[in-house]
Amino acid sequence: MSTREKLVDAAAKLLDAGGEQAVTLRGVGHAAGVSHNAPYKHFKNRDALLAAVATSDLDMLRTKFVEIRVSASSPGDTLLAAIGALIAFSRERPSRYRLVFGAPTLAREHPELQAQSTACLSEIVLMVEECKSANALPDAPTKSLASLLLAAMHGLVLLEAQGQLRPEKGLLTIEENMALMVSLLAP
Repeated sequence: MSTREKLVDAAAKLLDAGGEQAVTLRGVGHAAGVSHNAPYKHFKNRDALLAAVATSDLDMLRTKFVEIRVSASSPGDTLLAAIGALIAFSRERPSRYRLVFGAPTLAREHPELQAQSTACLSEIVLMVEECKSANALPDAPTKSLASLLLAAMHGLVLLEAQGQLRPEKGLLTIEENMALMVSLLAP
């Protein structure tokens, strides 16, 4: 593993453990077992390091989406599996989820992050298109359908994170809500 990769990995672990405020360039250097000055040689600033963490996470998600998309599942099941992967990421890595999906300024300032975000979204768009072809979703603009599904999922993730979407209240889980939404959209 290169020093840069060690730094990104250390930053991701600090993010998981203490949120965005736990990530400092010096702290990342220490956590990676390199000199306190090493992060400054690889990253312009803290935002560049955070962008590298987000880029890495999006690459992981895109790879997972490709694996899901080429599986033998039906298009609807494939789309729900990809959404399920995003939901799992939000639960397992909440600080990184917020970084990846809640920092638009970071993406605008770091082209590699923007490119990876676009590649990741393209996989979801392909799955939505396959659902439309299989009559599992209506014949509406593909990107609009993908946006609608992702917006609903992100909203439900936020409700769950805030403790407002709890089964003891008699509410459906995020996964159940998303499956219901896809079924309601089916022509």
